[in-house]
Amino acid sequence: MASVPSLASTLQQRISDALSAALPEAGSADPLLRRSDRADFQANGMLALAKKLKGNPRELAAKVVEGLPAGDLIQEIEVSGPGFLNITLSDRAIVETLAARVADARLGVPVKEKPGTTVIDWAQPNVAKEMHVGHLRSAVIGDAVVKILEFAGEKVISRHHIGDWGTQFGMLIQYLLEHPHELDHEGREAAGEEAMSNLNRLYKASRALFDADADFKERARRRVVALQAGDEETLALWQRFVDESKIYFYSVFDKLDMKIEDADVVGESGYNHMLAETCRLLEESGVAVRSEGALCVFFEDVKGPDGNPVPLIVQKSDGGFGYAATDLSAIRNRVQELGADTLVYVVDARQSLHFRMVFETARRAGWLNDEVKAVQLAFGTVLGKDGKPFKTREGETVRLEDLLDEAVERAAAVVREKAQDLSEEEIAERAAQVGIGAVKYADLSTSAIRDYKFDLDQMVSLNGDTSVYLQYAYARIQSILRKAGEVAPKAHPELALAPAERALALHLDEFAETVTGVAETYEPHKLAAYLYQLASAYTTFYDQCPVLKAESAELVENRLFLCDLTARTLRQGMALLGLRTPERL
Repeated sequence: MASVPSLASTLQQRISDALSAALPEAGSADPLLRRSDRADFQANGMLALAKKLKGNPRELAAKVVEGLPAGDLIQEIEVSGPGFLNITLSDRAIVETLAARVADARLGVPVKEKPGTTVIDWAQPNVAKEMHVGHLRSAVIGDAVVKILEFAGEKVISRHHIGDWGTQFGMLIQYLLEHPHELDHEGREAAGEEAMSNLNRLYKASRALFDADADFKERARRRVVALQAGDEETLALWQRFVDESKIYFYSVFDKLDMKIEDADVVGESGYNHMLAETCRLLEESGVAVRSEGALCVFFEDVKGPDGNPVPLIVQKSDGGFGYAATDLSAIRNRVQELGADTLVYVVDARQSLHFRMVFETARRAGWLNDEVKAVQLAFGTVLGKDGKPFKTREGETVRLEDLLDEAVERAAAVVREKAQDLSEEEIAERAAQVGIGAVKYADLSTSAIRDYKFDLDQMVSLNGDTSVYLQYAYARIQSILRKAGEVAPKAHPELALAPAERALALHLDEFAETVTGVAETYEPHKLAAYLYQLASAYTTFYDQCPVLKAESAELVENRLFLCDLTARTLRQGMALLGLRTPERL
């Protein structure tokens, strides 16, 4: 079915039409409508327009009021101050609009009229290395953005640009060649922990030999050359490292409740065959030039401390290719082969200069243009409670699995305390949903570019801006709906709304516009903020408006209707953020 326009959009259109009729020379004018604590909405557009056309804003506002059609949308409208319009909507219009929203499986969220193709680069672990806390944000933010864009109707292609190439593989492969059973699993597939344990052991052993044995070091260096030349035996051993690492990666992503498709894992190695051609195209077009033997791209606004230009090095003077060559080749592939018109990179803010130079180089080469854009969705650092980069007491980087396991343990204690007739198996299931949700929400409720403190005690709290607060609000509603028994939710537009009902209803009405806006700006923290405000509005409603013990049968049904729509909105919004909504807590 067609999406249901929000109260705000309907009101905006009516005031805009009345404004254009009152002042034809203004053309299509924006009434600057916003929510207000003086009324439901306030329109401020008359002030700027009257000033621009040297008129009286109060007189213009009065003309707009006269031109508004009579109907059941507006209950009261007044001209205030120098020409504001304070507008109160009718209770009937509010309930009828929400009733139409309930009938829509998408809760009023429209599908893009002209969806494009977005390739999003997110969750980029390194082969043969453990995932640590630094890998958390790219995965959590990327997964949410993918879900939101897909829900908005965009065609989304994920790319996991894993680190699967480089000189360290010469050392690893040579060691495995000389110790062929190091990755064996006695005929069974390794679990994630075992896979990582094998890789760690092999890495430490090969590193120790590399540092102590000059002959092995030379054999390892020759092995890098064989890998880059495409030697079959070397590539087969390299593939074993990639496969072993994927077992581990997927086990971690599974804990994060994320689905990573194997076809979407295209690492640095996936673009090897394009590197030489990328360099040739850049050099022949004059976008890149040779400088001291290296192929470089220069920028007027990028200079080092000495004032000299700092180039983007595409090819080193020894003929080796840098990260820039791989990233530029990936852009060519994603635009020319995958048909992307938007590229989104969920990458650490500390790489912002690199990507700014890569994107500008791609624009100069014509691979990016007015129709094809690239965006870095930069994110900040995960900090400890002390406000410093998150480390263990020994100063080591925190393993991601350890972090997630501890979150689930803390959540289990919270669930057990609140558990109502839950079995140990159900408690364990809820603990995973609550604990992982808490970690994700703490990340997503912060603007991506900002650093945030990792505080598990706060994350699993039932109070404050946490996912547990949202999950508890949802579970509370489900409990009410179960207790209602045969009494079904039903909208009653003829009833007057109490203040807490109005506040909740008007906030429910903002869901579609919130999701649409977040899909356009890649800002999942705004959806998280909306959901927290929704849960808060529901808590106030719950405290002030008895549901099952309301004064009349119609009022019970109407309040159950508000409960049901709130639960559906929480569930849909949280699903877009990758958060689970347990039916009981």
